[in-house]
Amino acid sequence: MARQAADVIEDHEYVRVISHNDADGLTSAAIICQALLRKGIRFHTTIVPRLDSSVVDTVNASAGEKDLVVFCDMGSGQSDILSGLKNSIVILDHHVPVGDSPAKVVVNPHLAGIDGAMHISASGTTYLVAKALDPANVDLAGLAIAGAVGDKQLMDTVNGTILKEATDVGVVSVRKGLRIGDGNIADVLEYTPEPYLDITGDRQKIDDFLGILGLQGNISELSDEHMRKLASAVALKLAKKSTSEAVDASIGDVYYLNKEIVKNVYDMVAILNTCGRMEKAGMALSIGMRDKTHLEEARKMAIGYQRSIVGNIKVASDMLRTGQNIGYLITKDMESTGMVASTMVRYINPDMPFVAVNQVEEIVKVSARGTRALVTKGLDLAFALREASKAVGGEGGGHNIASGASIPPGTEEQFISKIDEIVGQQLGK
Repeated sequence: MARQAADVIEDHEYVRVISHNDADGLTSAAIICQALLRKGIRFHTTIVPRLDSSVVDTVNASAGEKDLVVFCDMGSGQSDILSGLKNSIVILDHHVPVGDSPAKVVVNPHLAGIDGAMHISASGTTYLVAKALDPANVDLAGLAIAGAVGDKQLMDTVNGTILKEATDVGVVSVRKGLRIGDGNIADVLEYTPEPYLDITGDRQKIDDFLGILGLQGNISELSDEHMRKLASAVALKLAKKSTSEAVDASIGDVYYLNKEIVKNVYDMVAILNTCGRMEKAGMALSIGMRDKTHLEEARKMAIGYQRSIVGNIKVASDMLRTGQNIGYLITKDMESTGMVASTMVRYINPDMPFVAVNQVEEIVKVSARGTRALVTKGLDLAFALREASKAVGGEGGGHNIASGASIPPGTEEQFISKIDEIVGQQLGK
């Protein structure tokens, strides 16, 4: 599939790239844009929060007749929408395919029997196409790893192969430790929403915690012994309330992206996600393409954004409601409900999937998150959100473990009731 996509791309002089605005979508865009640039193929990139009919209308109104449109991290579940596009299409995605695609080529792990929710991201899929365009694009493997980390994937099977390839050629380095960004230990623990601890956001408690451990300074400068001490102390805190999945997600291999301008993968993910949410996609793409111009501005913005997420998680904890089978909240104008939902299900209420319903202007956005343990028991949030949103006149989809939707204002309680019912059926309750 990757070779087919590369052949189609090479047949075109101009490519319209449309990609998602999260870390996986932005790394996907950075990978394909660099691959196109190196091939001398002209391109125009647009980053969007979702693929709907307005995106197709924009492309139809602006693309030349012979232009190729490449969708990254989207398109597999929107075959009906894409059927309205006049141009030739290539899809580089990892979401579950729905319907008969109008694309010339669809590169999607699900079509090869691989779970795209866990084992390869859109950036990994795009990286395989970039490698098919030119094997020298192996230096872009770090971006594929960042996209997988952004989507909280496992580093096995295909992701594991990409990681081994990256480490073998020195593109990525690995160190054991706490899976957080770099910086002063106390500062990072204060503003980092993951791992979410009983001291997160409380500087006095953090200072007391580090004082007992006898640790200070920058995380990257800690000795292996001090890093083990910090990781062990965090693991003990997590073990009191969170799942083993949360411990695994917080402690283990930390990836350093040797070819990128942001070395720590968790810093890279935070910066890209922040830029995407703050509608600074151009800034994110430039960083993914190794331009340092706006890097410091983006770093400061990411730290501020993470602080706001920590505040939102504390608010969400007080607003937590539970149905028969789900935890949920219904709110307005809350930032990064996807991160809030992830934190709630991983660190605070791990026995049930979590659904955050958030009205922003005239749109009600939904973010739902589960755990791998719940997926093993039958949870499929992509199906649940697609069916529940359809029942109230909205639309949704995504992965079995993480999904999103948009629904009409006023249908929130009806939607929650429906998704609670569907999840109960899936989990056999």
